[in-house]
Amino acid sequence: MPSLLTHLALGALLAAALLSDHYDWRSLLIVLAVVAFPDLDTILGLWFEGAHRAFLHNIWVIVIPAVILAWDLHVREESFVLDRWGARGVRIAWVSMVALAFAHILLDAFFNGVNLFWPLHDTFYNLNGRLLYSAEQGLVQTFIELDEPELMTVGTTEEVHFRTGVDPGDHPVREFHLINSGELLIVTVAGFFAAGYRLYAVHWLDR
Repeated sequence: MPSLLTHLALGALLAAALLSDHYDWRSLLIVLAVVAFPDLDTILGLWFEGAHRAFLHNIWVIVIPAVILAWDLHVREESFVLDRWGARGVRIAWVSMVALAFAHILLDAFFNGVNLFWPLHDTFYNLNGRLLYSAEQGLVQTFIELDEPELMTVGTTEEVHFRTGVDPGDHPVREFHLINSGELLIVTVAGFFAAGYRLYAVHWLDR
């Protein structure tokens, strides 16, 4: 499964691509802090069974802040975020939520699964799958099984435990995984390279 290192690299890549003129060390660190936030439930797993990939790996972690920000910007007469931090703050906030969704929660959902609707619905969903075109079947995708949704479920918080270095469970060896596949290595290297080069360009080449 993706390590925190990979989550941060993909988040950095999205920050470099989406922050536009607001991209600098400070905005990058804010985005990365938001991207890293869900893995705090790894620590919570030491006290609460099944907390990892459930307590902070659900859609509400994205939806609730997004709704509050949209309300602040488009419903309130005076926006707190816009008045306090201006257009820069608004861009950083939206990019942080996009990075949180794609670089962490959804990435984990496609690698062994997350408890997407916890606590309203306690079920881990594993969206591992494939997309292909078959000469016999046409377009085939197995990420979301609409006909047999139970194929995507892997259990509840009482049944599922994702072993980590912080919370190894019954495993005799405490392991902190950095890169778990060649594909994730490429994503990690490319993400940090792109983000680093953009910082270099902003501070040196564009002067």
